[in-house]
Amino acid sequence: MYNIKLNSYIPEPQPAKSDRIVAAHYYAAWKKGAAGLHEGFNDLAEEYPDRTPLMGYYDEENPEVCDWEIKWAIEHGINCFIYCWYRKKDNEKKPVTVNDLRCGHGLHEALFRAKYKNLMKFAIMFEASPSWGGTDEVDMLENLMPFWMEQYFKKENYLVIDNKPVLFVYSQSILKRDCFPDAEVQRKTYDLCREYAKKCGFDGMIFAACNTSCEQEEYEDLKQRGYDFTFGYTGSFTSPYDFYEDEDDIIKQQCEGFQQRLALEKTDFVPTASCFWDPTPRRTQRWADIGYGFFRDMYIWYLTPERYRDLLKRLKEISDSLPENAWARKIIMIDNWNEWDEGHYVAPSHKFGFKYLQAIREALTECNNLPDYIAPHDQGFGGYNKSWKTPDFAEFCKKLYE
Repeated sequence: MYNIKLNSYIPEPQPAKSDRIVAAHYYAAWKKGAAGLHEGFNDLAEEYPDRTPLMGYYDEENPEVCDWEIKWAIEHGINCFIYCWYRKKDNEKKPVTVNDLRCGHGLHEALFRAKYKNLMKFAIMFEASPSWGGTDEVDMLENLMPFWMEQYFKKENYLVIDNKPVLFVYSQSILKRDCFPDAEVQRKTYDLCREYAKKCGFDGMIFAACNTSCEQEEYEDLKQRGYDFTFGYTGSFTSPYDFYEDEDDIIKQQCEGFQQRLALEKTDFVPTASCFWDPTPRRTQRWADIGYGFFRDMYIWYLTPERYRDLLKRLKEISDSLPENAWARKIIMIDNWNEWDEGHYVAPSHKFGFKYLQAIREALTECNNLPDYIAPHDQGFGGYNKSWKTPDFAEFCKKLYE
């Protein structure tokens, strides 16, 4: 029965029921030429074939690829993707169009054309970086907000809580340094964004900042700047440069990091469960030459899928003990869906199969469904790679099982 196409299209997803938003960060860099900083799957094909997605290398702009991702995600409890959102540097302080985006294909070519798009919530995370366009109070109101509102916030599957669209921000420290050195100006700008949203039929907006600090001063500054809650990106660690001796220590550090934030931020911190961190492909001289040499200083660590399940259960237990108004009672974040080269992903891969997704399903859902574990090519689907090199199969098997 394998490789026989019994269905005309991808079988309809059977969502797993969860009592909260389970949101996975999503890095849409897997369209040929889209990333700019790297060569996507071509950087992995020769030396890192173990990082091959289960569907093989794929052209991410293909809506059918997105439908597989939606199916796999929601059948295991992930019900929201948070897309990294970049504008190109030369678009700064100008009206925004789809052509002015870096990696905008993940939304505009893939998700928005996917058959099952309305089964998956999505949100955007505004990437403020020296490499990409920043903003200011005028630009945010006159250029960013109109684009975000029409292209994203008004869509029926955008993440809206209490009739307020949620905007994630990474990195606030860069926004503070380059765009909003004055806290009052930033807060005023966010409040004007909330008023803009009200004029469009919402009850305001929710702003969430990525924050790695446990300092009281930093937390108070974020509140003064108008943020509703904060979150970590790669887990709730205080630093990706810390060394973690074993899996028990990794789980302990992520849980204690969450509790330290709660002691400071009370109800305003959302945990991120990180599965592993291995940026080896980014430790090259080429990455150092473009200003990313810090990857060489970061430690590599892994949680097995079984221990990742333990971490998720523990984070949920802590969250469930919080007051009803705590943001962690509403949201838990997953790091990451598809950071194939930076080295943290839960999407199905040849190395791990569906194991990380199974851990999420077992820890965070009612397990009320029967996920489909047959790979696309075994069901007569596939052919999603028109752009990338492919790993040598013999070498792939050798590296995968050594």
